[in-house]
This record gives sequence, C-alpha cells and structure tokens, in this order.
Amino acid sequence: MGTEHNTFNEASLTFLEQYINTASPTGFEKAGQVAWLNYLKPFVDETFTDAYGTAVGVINPGAEFKVVIEAHADEISWFVHHITAEGFIYVRRNGGSDALIAPSKRVNIYGAKGIVKGVFGWPAIHTRENREREDAPTLKTIFIDIGAANKEEVEEMGVHVGCVAVFDDPFMILNEKYYCGRALDNRAGGFMIAEVARLLKEQDVKLPYSLYVVNSVQEEVGLRGAEMITQRIKPNIALVTDVTHDTQTPHINKIVQGDIYCGRGPVLSYGPSIHGKVLQLLLDSAAEKEIPFQRAAVSRVTGTDTDAFAYSNGGVPSALVSLPLRYMHTTVEMVTAQDTENVVRLLLEAVKRITPEMSLNYFD
Repeated sequence: MGTEHNTFNEASLTFLEQYINTASPTGFEKAGQVAWLNYLKPFVDETFTDAYGTAVGVINPGAEFKVVIEAHADEISWFVHHITAEGFIYVRRNGGSDALIAPSKRVNIYGAKGIVKGVFGWPAIHTRENREREDAPTLKTIFIDIGAANKEEVEEMGVHVGCVAVFDDPFMILNEKYYCGRALDNRAGGFMIAEVARLLKEQDVKLPYSLYVVNSVQEEVGLRGAEMITQRIKPNIALVTDVTHDTQTPHINKIVQGDIYCGRGPVLSYGPSIHGKVLQLLLDSAAEKEIPFQRAAVSRVTGTDTDAFAYSNGGVPSALVSLPLRYMHTTVEMVTAQDTENVVRLLLEAVKRITPEMSLNYFD
C-alpha cells in the first residue's frame, strides 16, 4: 500500500502491522516497547528505558539543547477483578475501556501460565427481560467466559485477580485508505516518531541538538510515563503526538467536539499548554512544505502528554500534533494513511528547523 508521497516503505508498513498487533496494556507495555525499540535502534545513536518502561532513542546525544518528539505506548485494557463460583470473570477498567463495546468481543487474558482465550459473553436477545428497552452493557454487567466449569478451573488455567485482558482484534487496511485496528491510540504515534527517526537517518540530517524519540508508558491513566521521563531528560522543547476525534461520523456534535476530518491533515491545537513559539514553528513548517493541517481549540488542558511536558521542569515549551481518528477506544479505530504520512512530514520538517538559538521567550 502506497501513500501520496511514498514516505513509508514496505518495512515500515510491516512494522506498523506488527506493532499494532502487539498487546501493550497500560502498566504492562513491555512487548510493544521491545518491538518498537528493535525497529528504532538502526536509526538512532543510543537507546535507554526507565524503571516503568518508557523507551527512548537518542540522536546526537550529549548536546546541551534537547528536543523531544513523543508518543505514548500503552493501550486500554481490563483487569480481572472477581471470579464467580461458576467460573465467570468480572473486570474493572485499565484506562478508559468502554463496557458498551465489550459483549461478543474475544479477549486474551495474560495469566500465570500464558495467554488464556476468552470471550465477553452476553445473554441472547431471546432471554433478556427488557428486550424492547435494550439495556446497555455496563461495567457491572459485562463478564468474560473462558469455558471454565467453576472458579477452581479458572485458577488452574492460571487466571487470577489482577491478570490483564486485552481485546483480540488484528490490524487491517480498509479501502486502501484507512489503517484500522485497536490501539492506534497511540501506537500510531509511536510508529510516526520512529519514521521521523528513520527519515533523518536516511537523509543523513545532522542535527545541532540532541533529539530524544520518546515512547512513554501509562498515558491512559494520567500521563504518568511522560511525567517521569520529562524529569529525567529535562528537554528544551517537546513535540507531542496523539490522536484526536474525527467528528464526521454519526452521533457526534461538532459544536461540542469541533469540526475535524480524517484525510484533511494533522490537527494543530491552541490552548494554554501549547507554547506559541513552538506552535508557530509547526505552522511555518506546514506552510513551507505545503502540508495540509487542521486547527482545534482545547479547554484548559489537552488531555495528552503535552500537558505533562508543558507543566514540568519549570515549563517546557510544547506543542501537540494530533492524528484524526475515528472510533477512539474501540477495536476498530481508523486513521488515514495520508494523515499518518503528513504528521511524519510535519514533524520531520519541524525538527529540521529547530536550532538551539531559536527564541522561546514568551515576550519576544
């Protein structure tokens, strides 16, 4: 599958599929981080990880001026919370998991003896008393069935309270335009920042500063990985990637959510945590390379790792580049190949334009 500017090669897209299909639930991101680091290592000078699993590649290490390009690695999931005497498993959220989409979904439970397959069961329509009202699933009513006869059999299979369950839905491409799957929020971001590193290497770009390519953990439970890693790196600038809502599908109020389209380019946000000079850098980069983009306004905070960088270390000048996405926090998240490519192009141009001498003074 090609894109308009052919930014991604065959190896890139092979990695994207592998990476999306690798489960990385919040707090248990190891498998995804290992896959990401293995792909990134040829394009950077050194790598390191922190105690909770955030992974970092560094280009031109040792410079006084430091720039971060960042994504988050974790995906929403479920914790085993209660096992009934009959062998059914009740769960609680790990991140913003949606009970509404769970029934009839297949899951992988990561147990003490390896992966245990299961399904989110749901009573047949024939058996539900409120069939006409169609009671919606809730966290109190959804449950996992692993085919066990009782609680003891569940435990014999290696499933216990605290095990993590992840939806089992693979990556696919729709209509040669859309990447589709679970955890594009925000492994699409991890893919994009790795592609920036690849292109810098292939184009033999010499940066006058140290570039930190950061894949943070635990964003889905409060930006925790970014909070930790910014204290360690202490960057001068942070360019953060995440996804944002495409608002063109049914049931979304554009007055509330904004007017954002998949296929019309990266979204640049305006808000208190967005530094004006860094935002202008992105706007100038888009104009110079004729990269289409969209604008969004945020209230108070962005709700992304941008806030963790902006409000740490005395204030790190930060900006957010968002990838429009449909059906966030479902197993069928969708982004366009064209937007994905244009985020990479925008970040690549921005990091080329940054210099240690650029003014980040609010009053200039």
